[in-house]
Amino acid sequence: MTGTTRSSNGLDDRRKRLLFRCWHRGTREMDLILGRFADAEIGNLTDAELSELETLLDESDPDLYAAITGDKVLPADVNGALFARIKAFPITDGDL
Repeated sequence: MTGTTRSSNGLDDRRKRLLFRCWHRGTREMDLILGRFADAEIGNLTDAELSELETLLDESDPDLYAAITGDKVLPADVNGALFARIKAFPITDGDL
């Protein structure tokens, strides 16, 4: 898989921006991790979860990747329930 499988049609502007940001991180690994999660979940996230995602996306790719692999702990304001869901989200086709 090389990119989004979800159309942004029907999403509000905030969700469209977040979907784009998840797929355009700067490193391919984080594009795939965050982008796939966003493809599957962006339409179902609450306003509070969208805010948590916005805060999470302000972190650097190396820090996020290190936290996902268990090599680093993120600050408490981004290391919440949404980040746990992202970490647990399945990677199915072995691109990473």
